[in-house]
Amino acid sequence: MTDVTVLATGLRFPEGPVVLEDGSVALVEIARGTVTRVARDGTVSVIAEPGGGPNGLALGPDGMLYVCNNGGFAWHEEPGMIRPVGTPKDYSGGRIERVDPRTGTCTVLYDRCGDVRLKGPNDIVFDRAGGFYFTDLGKARHRDRDQGSVYYARADGSFITEVVHPILTPNGIGLSPDETVLYVAETEGGRLWAFDLDAPGRIRRHPFPSPHGGRFLFNQAGYERYDSLAVEASGNICVATLMTGAITVISPEGRLVESVPMPDVYTTNICFGGLDLREAYVTLSGTGQLVRVPWRRPGLRLNFAA
Repeated sequence: MTDVTVLATGLRFPEGPVVLEDGSVALVEIARGTVTRVARDGTVSVIAEPGGGPNGLALGPDGMLYVCNNGGFAWHEEPGMIRPVGTPKDYSGGRIERVDPRTGTCTVLYDRCGDVRLKGPNDIVFDRAGGFYFTDLGKARHRDRDQGSVYYARADGSFITEVVHPILTPNGIGLSPDETVLYVAETEGGRLWAFDLDAPGRIRRHPFPSPHGGRFLFNQAGYERYDSLAVEASGNICVATLMTGAITVISPEGRLVESVPMPDVYTTNICFGGLDLREAYVTLSGTGQLVRVPWRRPGLRLNFAA
């Protein structure tokens, strides 16, 4: 990969990049428990300190930042690398939080859906109606792990419903440009699924052999684990890919468009910004970097983006 510009270093497992109106990038530092701003000159400052494990981040219709908080990870550190290794003793529970970017005030919107506690909320995307979908990857323990789910909720805290369950380690989530398809990337299987939507928060379930009502879209041979994703204006899905360290670009028809290598096996997330949305901002979490990369095709402008 050429033309990688490093914007910030020393971040504690960054994720969830969001380009703000002034050109700075908000992101989370999972291992630090913060929502953080990286200014255009590379200055790093803390927006909020929700604690736990802030993981996914999105701008909502009210200008607030919405955070998927996984409750925290245990960590392994070695020179030049940090990585999550399970659930910590001080796990604080999964939740969705609203953060005021001006004051840093954090409000818990959801920590359960009915009687079901949220375990490890991971990634989030808003639709045009002002609601949001989010993945709950669950938590892994020494001898077992949770079943994952996908939820739909309102930004005012008044409504949440489970739309997909069970699904193995759901991570990245995004909407097609016409919002008729919801994409979900599965970490441990390295699979990308498509869920056809009948209405906001309601999927049209495909029968067996689908394990959860989704359409299988793509995976490839080799040891790859999928993380968060973003969608291009063309409808291509750009999936941050762990272990190989790349952004895997997949067409809506399930065809590999390209694999863009990145200098970190923990390449975890991507968002678009800049002129015509032709700049990709990528979190390299293992080495603690936010980088900018020129992109061949324009990204999709997110609902309520600055």
